[in-house]
Amino acid sequence: RLLSLWPYFKPGTWGLFWMAIAAGVAASTEPMIPALLEQLLDKGFAKQSLPLWLVPVAVLGVFTLRGVAVFFAQYLLSYVANGAMLRLRKAMFDRLTIAELGLFVRESASSLSNMLVGAVLSLLRDSLTLIALLGYLLYLNWQLTSIVILVFPALVAVMRVLSRRLYGLTKRSQQATDSLAYVVEENVLAHRMIRLHGAQASQAQRFQTFSQQLRGLALRATVASAAMTPLTQILSACALSVVIMVALWQAQADGTTVGGFVSFVTAMLMLVTPIRRLADIATPITRGVAAIERGLLMLDAIPPQSSGDYTPDGAVGDIELRGVGVQYAGKETHALSNVNLQVATGEVVAFVGPSGAGKTTLVNLLPRFVECTSGSVTLNGTDITAWRLASLREQFALVSQDVVMLNDSLTANIALGQVIDETRLAECIEAANLTELVATLPNGLNTLLGHNAVSLSGGQRQRLAIARALYKNAPILLLDEATSALDNASERLVQDALKRLMLGRTTLIVAHRLSTIEHADRVVVMADGGIAEQGTHASLLEANGVYAQLHRTPGALTPE
Repeated sequence: RLLSLWPYFKPGTWGLFWMAIAAGVAASTEPMIPALLEQLLDKGFAKQSLPLWLVPVAVLGVFTLRGVAVFFAQYLLSYVANGAMLRLRKAMFDRLTIAELGLFVRESASSLSNMLVGAVLSLLRDSLTLIALLGYLLYLNWQLTSIVILVFPALVAVMRVLSRRLYGLTKRSQQATDSLAYVVEENVLAHRMIRLHGAQASQAQRFQTFSQQLRGLALRATVASAAMTPLTQILSACALSVVIMVALWQAQADGTTVGGFVSFVTAMLMLVTPIRRLADIATPITRGVAAIERGLLMLDAIPPQSSGDYTPDGAVGDIELRGVGVQYAGKETHALSNVNLQVATGEVVAFVGPSGAGKTTLVNLLPRFVECTSGSVTLNGTDITAWRLASLREQFALVSQDVVMLNDSLTANIALGQVIDETRLAECIEAANLTELVATLPNGLNTLLGHNAVSLSGGQRQRLAIARALYKNAPILLLDEATSALDNASERLVQDALKRLMLGRTTLIVAHRLSTIEHADRVVVMADGGIAEQGTHASLLEANGVYAQLHRTPGALTPE
């Protein structure tokens, strides 16, 4: 699966190439140190000529070369890896913005990317160092080096077993962390209900349960991680002790020079450090791989929403639903069943009915926030699935009872991705009855609203959403309880603005207020996922059907 990361690393191929060169140079300097010791001991302490100035020059040269090579290797790998993480994060975010809405998943893939970058560099550098030192040892004494090589299968086996266990525990820890985060988020969003119902103790118990689970997984992961280094060091020490013993025996038998013996033992001791570091980096690599794998799984699990190629040449407005049915996943009943409806350009249609009748589902079908499971929806005679998705959604402006604001300026929340026109912005603010609010804000239109504009009242946030719809100036308006949070005075001002905006535009309104319903060209009464009746307000009252019954039911329709 990690091969799937290659497209994100490919633009940095040149960096990887030079990083590998720099890491190879750094690794090649390691055997130079014991080689220098051999020459120093055999020639410097003997009566052979060895220029004194050569010693500091050689030592300084080796360490300078290694330092420069390590620096460039680390920088180049960090440059390439962070560029790849940038591209991966962008791909994940872009996928979220175009994904099928029913498949949104909360994942975290790059939280350990910095740790992984350092671990990968250490893996490459220490692996090359091992190879270089082993090559030097083979050159010095292949018999002794064979003893060292025999230990490697045991080292690999230990690291493989513990890494697999750590990988499994890491994935389970990530899931437990998500569950813990969900509890915290739910308690923040539903804090009023939790306090009102006195549910703090039960929620605290939920938090404690997930916290204990996360703690247990963390301790088990620590055992697997902490055991790796001492086990590998013990195996290395066993090999080292045997090698030193045999080397001493050989030195006594065949007269190996002091320099040769010290050089071999020094190179042997230098093997311990890269082996220890390779054992240490198993933990961050395992955790980093597990985290990145979640991101790759998310990209696979959230396919982009399908989109056609059709883009309209002119104005739009005609809507038709033919035998439309909608059934949500995991639900036995249909949210909509065999709905047939035609809406002409410029017509204002109000949808009424009891809760759960399918009004909001029907409205959400049009911009494809919900997909129909049967039948078809056409806009200007073209099935909406054949439309280019961005073009389709350009035709709609939505004001919902669930207002969502971004942690950005008031201007950015109203314009929301469109070019900012100060004159148009001022008109929309005035039409939505927000002039007084803007005057009270510390930085006016540039005031940051905070998380979902929680500092504003429900009515103010609803009027901001209406200003956003006014600013978009789309040919089709979708108003889902758009005035539900407004007081009567504010609603009258907003209704006047909406009436002006609705002229010549197709408007679909989900509403309970009679002031909205009475002025609609047509009222569609929904019940049990279907259309029970439709007509004007007056004709439906005269028919004495479902609408008339709703009209007589206290609270079903709000008078003002």
